[in-house]
Amino acid sequence: MATIIHSKKACSVSPLKMSQPIGGALAFMGINRSMPVLHGSQGCTAFGLVLFVRHFREMIPLQTTAMNEVTTIMGGLENIEQAIVNIYKRAKPALIGICSTGLTETKGDDVESYLKIVRQRHPEVEDCQLVYVSTPDFVGAFQDGWGKAVSKMIEVLVEASSETVKGQINILPGSHLSAADIEEIKEMVEDFGLRAIILPDISGSLDGHVPEDFTPTTIGGTPLEKLKEMGKSEVTIAIGEQMRAAAMALEIKTGVPFFIFERLTGLASVDLFIERLSIIAQKPVPNKYRRQRSQLVDAMLDCQFYFGGLSIALGAEPDLLWAIGNFLVEMGAKITVAITTTESVLLPNMPCDTVTIGDLEDLETMAKGTDLILTHSHGRGASRRLGIPLYRIGLPMFDRVGAAHRLSVGYRGSRNILFEITNLLIEQEEKKEEEKERTHFIPPFLDEL
Repeated sequence: MATIIHSKKACSVSPLKMSQPIGGALAFMGINRSMPVLHGSQGCTAFGLVLFVRHFREMIPLQTTAMNEVTTIMGGLENIEQAIVNIYKRAKPALIGICSTGLTETKGDDVESYLKIVRQRHPEVEDCQLVYVSTPDFVGAFQDGWGKAVSKMIEVLVEASSETVKGQINILPGSHLSAADIEEIKEMVEDFGLRAIILPDISGSLDGHVPEDFTPTTIGGTPLEKLKEMGKSEVTIAIGEQMRAAAMALEIKTGVPFFIFERLTGLASVDLFIERLSIIAQKPVPNKYRRQRSQLVDAMLDCQFYFGGLSIALGAEPDLLWAIGNFLVEMGAKITVAITTTESVLLPNMPCDTVTIGDLEDLETMAKGTDLILTHSHGRGASRRLGIPLYRIGLPMFDRVGAAHRLSVGYRGSRNILFEITNLLIEQEEKKEEEKERTHFIPPFLDEL
């Protein structure tokens, strides 16, 4: 059992966490022809926009209600109304997803009532779905906002049905999964002859493709028509503890049972997922995955010597902390430092002594003497100052290309993590040897004396 420690500092010096609103906004980006909107000041949206652009290196559809001092005091009805009408006229989105911010949550705007008034005043937006989710950025973290947005979309958009479509299942991926991860899960499902409705599906909208035509809304992602059909699925598979509330909301509304997979990284966890797909499809496991499993086992044998006794410092959102941390411990590593962003039922069961809810300054202070740091790109400063190699995980990853295509789930993704970390450790050892040679170099003329 791990002890949970809350940092008591007066302020966050080097933030690890990202806020709920941008987590909710990213979830809305997984819907086709969607336009996320942050109900707050322009600065709130600007910071989130920059973060997403640097990570995905793509055009990011994200708008704001542009609240100022006066509208914050008087209420944001006019700003929300103008934002919805202008977005609809210019972009014709199928969905406008509105996330609150700390500014409007503190004021206490009744956005649900505002949306009813907008519907009455502007019947022309009737064919556009309006979904509002409360995501105050002074509590919770990125994965909380993502989970709340998915739950709200289920509550508003999914339709209950007495019909069940054979072979159709729902997938609710967590915010810690990349576009490549979701694509891999989709492929695994389809290889068993099943059809997956994924909510949200950023593998279609933020996978780095070049579209044939420009559109100001999201391109790809889950179509609203498919989303409404989730009530006809045989089962729901949620990936990550953060998606439990969404899976429960879907079951309550439609009666579709669900299974939670806390992680899909590591041999045993992927085995359970493959076994569940085989049971649902009533088909044997394809030889393709038997081969991939064998390759992962071989990779584990090849890399075990580098992980035995390896001291690691982890900084990530709870679900990602759980997935990567447990996998590396299974390989023989020891979690010396674990820093996360928000509360989770998983944290007490982490395979380490303590888990600190803190920031990157806490990570840097506690990571001295460890062998490897794992966190997002903002951890590079700590890595450089401590002289400890950094393996980048999570979001944002702005100093490397291809972040959306990094695979960390399934047999292939687990194998990739082992190879990448092992190669990083080998490179670090080579640098130490080179440094030692330079330090002990004796010029030839001195050697003769």
